[in-house]
Amino acid sequence: MNTLTTPARRMLGKVRRLARTDPALIFHRDVVRPRILRTPPFSGTTDEAAEVHVLTSEKDWINTIWALRSFYAQVPRRYALAIHGDASLPAEAVEAFRRQFPDARVIEQRDVRDEVLDGLAAYPRCRHLRETNTLAIKSFDFIHTLRSERMILFDSDLLFFARPDAFLAYLQDEGRRVNTFNRDVGTAYAVDIETIRAAGFAIEPEVNSGFGVVHRDSMRLDWMEEFLSEIPGLTEGHFWRIEQTLFALCASRFGVELLPEDYRVFLEGRVEDRPYRHYVGAVRDRMYTEGMRKLKGPLLQNASAA
Repeated sequence: MNTLTTPARRMLGKVRRLARTDPALIFHRDVVRPRILRTPPFSGTTDEAAEVHVLTSEKDWINTIWALRSFYAQVPRRYALAIHGDASLPAEAVEAFRRQFPDARVIEQRDVRDEVLDGLAAYPRCRHLRETNTLAIKSFDFIHTLRSERMILFDSDLLFFARPDAFLAYLQDEGRRVNTFNRDVGTAYAVDIETIRAAGFAIEPEVNSGFGVVHRDSMRLDWMEEFLSEIPGLTEGHFWRIEQTLFALCASRFGVELLPEDYRVFLEGRVEDRPYRHYVGAVRDRMYTEGMRKLKGPLLQNASAA
């Protein structure tokens, strides 16, 4: 007879699952990862030549600190920083971001959501998307709150291992009027690319909205309303890819180039000598076993023991 209580059975199940998990994953995710919170504040993120915008949540906010710390360790300027939390972001995370990046703007949903929605009043499809899709924060809130003419579009699952020279060449060329993105592992939009083109719209394949340079005036609300209105199935398409599709469509109309192969999202193999890696969901475990393992020396060297 099984005499274990329900909580005890759950705990036993968790222990068994952990026993089947790679010990290196457990160590780097559960032991190494939180140590980033003990590092000294990184101040001076006030350079408005461009502004980093990142969306984070309850599940990935510590990863976001690793991502940002690794980026600033490799770039020569302390670009302005705006950290957007979704509705799940806890107060603990907000406090940690303000300690870690004292000159950054930490933008909570309670402070900006109604303002953004009011700004979309004349664009009903945009407004509906913003009301119903959390990732639409990237499409609308980022531009609404942007203080620079150019935005560094940034996901919470990036880690940088060397200076991203090709990216910086785009960023530092202020006369280059195109949006620039990393390449996806393949073309992944909310609807298939043939449907988009059949509706009369040009779109660059393989755009990934995890990392890039976006000009403020490329993300026009009237354009996005047009795309959402006229492309069949776009608003009901793959939930996680609608914002990526809007970035790709706006950039394709405005002007777009993709970063070199070293910046492509990839699922097989190691990072090797690439300057960074985008640890999308399919390879998220490697963010800990590969990425944080490589970076714990340089990024944690000044962490306190407390």
